[in-house]
Amino acid sequence: MADAVLALEGLTAGYDQAAVIRGVDLTVAAGEVVALLGANGAGKTTILRAVSGLVKPMAGRIVFDGADLARTSPSSRARLGIAHVPEGRGLFFGLTVAEHFRVGPRGEQLDVASVYEYFPKLLELQGRRAGLLSGGEQQMLAVARALMLRPRLMLLDEPSFGLAPLIVRELFKILGKINREDKVTILVVEQNAQLALELADQAYVIETGKIVMSGNAKDIATNEDVRKSYLGY
Repeated sequence: MADAVLALEGLTAGYDQAAVIRGVDLTVAAGEVVALLGANGAGKTTILRAVSGLVKPMAGRIVFDGADLARTSPSSRARLGIAHVPEGRGLFFGLTVAEHFRVGPRGEQLDVASVYEYFPKLLELQGRRAGLLSGGEQQMLAVARALMLRPRLMLLDEPSFGLAPLIVRELFKILGKINREDKVTILVVEQNAQLALELADQAYVIETGKIVMSGNAKDIATNEDVRKSYLGY
């Protein structure tokens, strides 16, 4: 795909020489939201960790903006424009909200005021330590911190995990706004398949380390197998 910002080509990766994903082909076009669906242990998190450089591929290629990432470190990938919001959020619980925006790669960062426009609640909480925030507030901080790096591609791992439904809806509304207004491409791993497919343009389904289905998110949402396995009806 000519406008692809990310392409995985025959990617095999895992831990301690044991492959978790095998021969994965996946493409994310610039400006898209792509959902990655699958059961626990299917390999979704491993894909995100491989893209961000936390897991080394055993075979295949990861191509970002036309360049092979084989020899680039996680910090270099962040500078190239890849921001990873991991499951568990990756926050420093002893630091305040405001201090999180002063930690990490400098580069071309957004003005903090711009981030607070997306997350006005964080402005009210800027002096509070991350460990004292609610789960929803922590997730918003994790996304806001990633946004500070002006990413071209944001990787989100289970952003709704442990959050109340109303908070999840608000968070996904903000993610859609970030995609549309800041033109941030998003690859999201999410157990709430219905919400992920509502947000996404394209979707992939992974089972036991292999992609078994891909296509337009609306088409995936109406697929009978997907409805039964992931949408619950």
